[in-house]
Amino acid sequence: MPLTQLDDVTALVLIDLQKGIVAMASAQIAQEVVSRAARLARAFREKKLPVVLVHVGGAAPGRTDAPRPNYASFPPDFAELVAELDRQPGDHIVMKHCFGAFLQTDLDDYLRERGTTQIVLGGISTSIGVESTARSAYDLGYNVAFAVDAMADRVEENHRHSVEKVFPRLGESGSTEDILKLLNGRST
Repeated sequence: MPLTQLDDVTALVLIDLQKGIVAMASAQIAQEVVSRAARLARAFREKKLPVVLVHVGGAAPGRTDAPRPNYASFPPDFAELVAELDRQPGDHIVMKHCFGAFLQTDLDDYLRERGTTQIVLGGISTSIGVESTARSAYDLGYNVAFAVDAMADRVEENHRHSVEKVFPRLGESGSTEDILKLLNGRST
């Protein structure tokens, strides 16, 4: 479903745009996603709307059904947000240990305290972190919008499936330009 509007209090939520995850995507795609996400973050900050930067720091505790990644063997800067996002003091940082950004974090409380009714999602990877966060946001009653050109997946078919089959059931989708046009049509 195409993006039609942004609510008065819409938050930008960017998923796993951190050094270790971005490095796993193809260089060109990662550069494009990060560039678009950074443009969105600047625009949301200019409009004084919440910007949430999510990164993963390890697997959920207690998981025994699948091999756990050994995060200790990753480079020390694996979980650091990419510099291009230009993290600002007013940004909300979420360290997650699950696929989605809501479970076992303060994200829902943070958004509700600000009167947020809608989130715009971007990040890597589309079919895991972004989709999991979107499903939780939908279940929690948020209006969900997807910046589909500000996200990517390691497997193109997974990205396409999320965008074409799953996201239309959860919210509206648009490009970075679509979102920026809607933002620029608002007063500060």
